[in-house]
Amino acid sequence: MSKQEDDLNQIRTDILMQNVCADLAKQATNLVMGDGNVDADIVFIGEAPGKNEDEQGLPFVGAAGKFLNEMLEAAAMKRSDVYITNIVKYRPPNNRDPLPEEKEAFWPFLLRQIEIIQPRIIATLGRHSMEYFLPNEKISAIHGQPKRIDLNGNKVVILPLFHPAAALYNGGMRETLLSDFSKIPDVIKRIAERDNVLKIMTD
Repeated sequence: MSKQEDDLNQIRTDILMQNVCADLAKQATNLVMGDGNVDADIVFIGEAPGKNEDEQGLPFVGAAGKFLNEMLEAAAMKRSDVYITNIVKYRPPNNRDPLPEEKEAFWPFLLRQIEIIQPRIIATLGRHSMEYFLPNEKISAIHGQPKRIDLNGNKVVILPLFHPAAALYNGGMRETLLSDFSKIPDVIKRIAERDNVLKIMTD
């Protein structure tokens, strides 16, 4: 097991030890931490686990997860290339939206996950995760547009995307999401080129 995997496991232990969101934990089957490549260039962040995720202990394994996998393939990526997690790590009852205090309680643990993985891009899935990185923005106005921000002293690119579940209820959103996802390889390439230029300038 790598140091990164050890560090990520420690976050799980800390959440359990600190009894974060005790009311949510009581009615949940599993703590759903994350899944995928701990060296990923891109981390996808949703809002909270649903029924299937709670049962399996893995993020995005229901209908929205199947569509996420399909979009990754369309963008020439595999699930094993990326890391997927949520802000809130327990399923809210009846799949209700996570409450502000629940998101706030889990936010420090999400930041630790990001710090360990150090992705080039954070792709937020839906407004609940976007608003923590890009407050005062509207997802309908900025979806698919990469934004570079300062996150705890590190420059990181945020790519706001609609939640895959949106496409399950609205067929028109499907094409929008597929179009936004298709930009990801090019965004990663541009970031890598920029980082290489900066490295040459500072060497």
